[in-house]
Amino acid sequence: MHLKIPYGLSNFKQVISEGYTYVDKTEYIAKLEDAGRHLFLMRPRRFGKSLLLSAMEYYYDVGCKDDFDALFSNLYIGKHPTPLKNSYQVLFMEFSGIDTDRGLDSIYLAFDRKIANALQTFLQRYGYPADTHHLIEAEPTPQSRMEAFFRVVSGQKLLLLIDEYDHFANAILSQDLTLFQRIMGKGGFVRSFYETLKTATQRGTLDRLFVTGVTPIMLDSMTSGFNIGENLSLHKGFNAAVGFTKAEVAQLLQPLVESCQLEPQALMGAVTQWYNGYRFHAQALETVYNANMVLYFLKNFDTETCSSPRQMLDDNIASDYGKILGMFSIGDRDTNFTVLDELISGGEVTAEQRRKFDFEKGFDRDDFISLLAYMGFVSLQRETLSGEVFGIPNHVMRELYFRYFKVELERRNQMTISNRAIAVAVETLALRDDIQPLVEEMVQALQLLSNRDAMGMDEKHIKVLLLTLLYQSSVYFIQSEREIDRKYPDILLLERSPIEVDHQHLIELKYSKVSDGETGWATKRQAGTEQVQGYLQLPTIAALPKLSAWLLISDGIKVEVVKVQ
Repeated sequence: MHLKIPYGLSNFKQVISEGYTYVDKTEYIAKLEDAGRHLFLMRPRRFGKSLLLSAMEYYYDVGCKDDFDALFSNLYIGKHPTPLKNSYQVLFMEFSGIDTDRGLDSIYLAFDRKIANALQTFLQRYGYPADTHHLIEAEPTPQSRMEAFFRVVSGQKLLLLIDEYDHFANAILSQDLTLFQRIMGKGGFVRSFYETLKTATQRGTLDRLFVTGVTPIMLDSMTSGFNIGENLSLHKGFNAAVGFTKAEVAQLLQPLVESCQLEPQALMGAVTQWYNGYRFHAQALETVYNANMVLYFLKNFDTETCSSPRQMLDDNIASDYGKILGMFSIGDRDTNFTVLDELISGGEVTAEQRRKFDFEKGFDRDDFISLLAYMGFVSLQRETLSGEVFGIPNHVMRELYFRYFKVELERRNQMTISNRAIAVAVETLALRDDIQPLVEEMVQALQLLSNRDAMGMDEKHIKVLLLTLLYQSSVYFIQSEREIDRKYPDILLLERSPIEVDHQHLIELKYSKVSDGETGWATKRQAGTEQVQGYLQLPTIAALPKLSAWLLISDGIKVEVVKVQ
């Protein structure tokens, strides 16, 4: 069975009418309708927000009545329509693609043009007279355009859908906090725009509003201008409104299972490790998968050889790791680096998640972790009395973190680690069972790490350094401290389809203080060797084919290698 995968598509009518596979999220249209009139939903990028918004546009548009059965008859909302279906003139706006690198005037003009184009499209779609087009175009500001527009449509009840409301604002914030506050704060043109929306809701012209974005960074800035919206982002009932559930992913994978005769649990396990892990409420029943990542996997799965994509990380997602780079310049960079260090060495950080951001009061650790959570770089694990605990959601994000951690190490220590040399070292390990080139890269990096405050040398940080090197290559599936029968091997390097290797590896690390001398090294050598031998007796480890086992001992300067198997 061949599926048409709607990877990169966000037009609902195109997806349905051209026979693409569609994961039915339309029950949330009714839930949103019941939740309120003026709603906000924040989710990470490439999560499926635009497709949900597009479905809402076709569902509510009075001009799409004749298309209702063709588009919705097989979906939840088509079988359970609400009284408001096809009852609105719909104004759609989106704010992606605004260049933020050319200063305030350029941003203002691009924002104004976005609004003008959206209003003109609306007037044309619903057949308003030509003089109304000229009237809107003649207005000099976004605010006055909106005011004129609401006068023109007075007497109508409109639905306003806004996609990526914060897209340009996130970029501005990472570049220039002062400029961000000038644009979004009191007297700023963005805030003035939202003030006109509030007025239109009070007069009854703007009956409903649904806004999607990534972060709520503009909500506090807009509060006095637009304080009637309800943010559903952290509500339990909307945890899976976008993104895919486990059941939805299993259904998408079923044709591959059948055509390639794959073991369904193994395939689901791989997809889960790479793309699952997002939770937006501590009591949510399950975590969700990044929709774009799953669709990327399906589109690029080789059905002839029945193998996964060589690159499990979508290039479009990979480009988003630049967002981490930008975010490190907000607030105190050293504080932010400490958060990154905690995440990749311990796997978790604790913070009080922000519902809104007040940048006039500064930008602290909780703000930084909250932004990471909204952007999908960390996800909620559980709640404690001291705050929410966040962890790296999946292997894709872990890979991005370690790639960026290398960048930060190089920047903070004025050093360069050769990606090419690492790639050759990992290849040598994979094909020749020779770990020495990788150890040499470790030693060279250790010698270059002049900033001992940034890398407080101990066993944990030796392991972080080795993982940082390993994650620059995509050859292995890397597992760190995976729980196996209540034991936790430091690093497992496992073969992953479709990449074939001649050797898999278990690596255990020990740290010996320089002051402990040879006696310390001998003690670590004996304890480490016995520990690795114990791991090799575990059934799960013993069943791994082509497995080599290594003990690496370091004092933070040199590294000794012991091959145990």
